Amino acid sequence: MAREVDPRWSDPPSFRRAVRYAVGVLVLAAIVAGVALGWAASRDQCANADHVACDTASRLAVGLVPGIVLLLGGIGAFVITVRQWRGGRPWPVWQGAGWFLFAVMVVYLAMAMAAG
Repeated sequence: MAREVDPRWSDPPSFRRAVRYAVGVLVLAAIVAGVALGWAASRDQCANADHVACDTASRLAVGLVPGIVLLLGGIGAFVITVRQWRGGRPWPVWQGAGWFLFAVMVVYLAMAMAAG
């Protein structure tokens, strides 16, 4: 049986860098989401509301800002993919990291829209 993937694409250090990058973007998005939730909860307009995101500004901050962080992280992973590809280095793990971050972004934005 023939190998499906070129053996040059198997590079454990590159895989570890891509995983660290994706985890770093996820942690940053979680921190940004926490800050946005804290900001939305401390607003005077939402002091007596039933839920944290009570108005449009709160919903946009809690819903979009972490999504933008995930979007920029995915774009960054794709930029690294192109740089790796042009340099003749293993690039598929970076493409996978970019698609993973985009998928997480879509899920987060869908959940934020459903909650709002």
